[in-house]
Amino acid sequence: MALEYIPHKTGISSVEMSYGIIPITVLALRRGTGAGMAAGLTWGVLDLLLIGFSEGSFLNVVQGMLEYPIAFAVAGLGGIFAGRLQTAIKDGQLGRVFGYAWAAVVLGTVAKYFCHFLAGWVFWGSYAPKGMPAWLYSLAINGGSAIASGLVALIVVTVLVTSVKQLFVPKRTVGLGHAA
Repeated sequence: MALEYIPHKTGISSVEMSYGIIPITVLALRRGTGAGMAAGLTWGVLDLLLIGFSEGSFLNVVQGMLEYPIAFAVAGLGGIFAGRLQTAIKDGQLGRVFGYAWAAVVLGTVAKYFCHFLAGWVFWGSYAPKGMPAWLYSLAINGGSAIASGLVALIVVTVLVTSVKQLFVPKRTVGLGHAA
């Protein structure tokens, strides 16, 4: 949550990077989907309470739930690659390590921003420039944010799986059927 207070707007004021994707992905790859989604849910609730309400980003209950708890929780879906990533690390299969790590980042980022896209289309469409369809406006804004966030996360997670592999392999693997 602290990462949300680092300036994260790009040159286009509506495109924002979400640095929280990075620790959520790392946790999900270390502990699995359940832990990743629980951490994302916690992040989403905190973001709603600490930022969403104060910035006027909460329009109604459905939009608020979709853009905060749900969107942030699904960012942890990359944990489905946790077991395979950990096995690839233990077996020294660097190509597979990168593949699983990148797949986790992409899955979590796409899932999160799909929720934001839906909310943008349905709830924020009135902010679209005149003559621009709401779905296209939401795709442009949320797609830009997804690309920016995903690229930053890909770079950082690549550095981490290269230099700090033990970060992704817990001493005791929970929920994956074996102990390390």
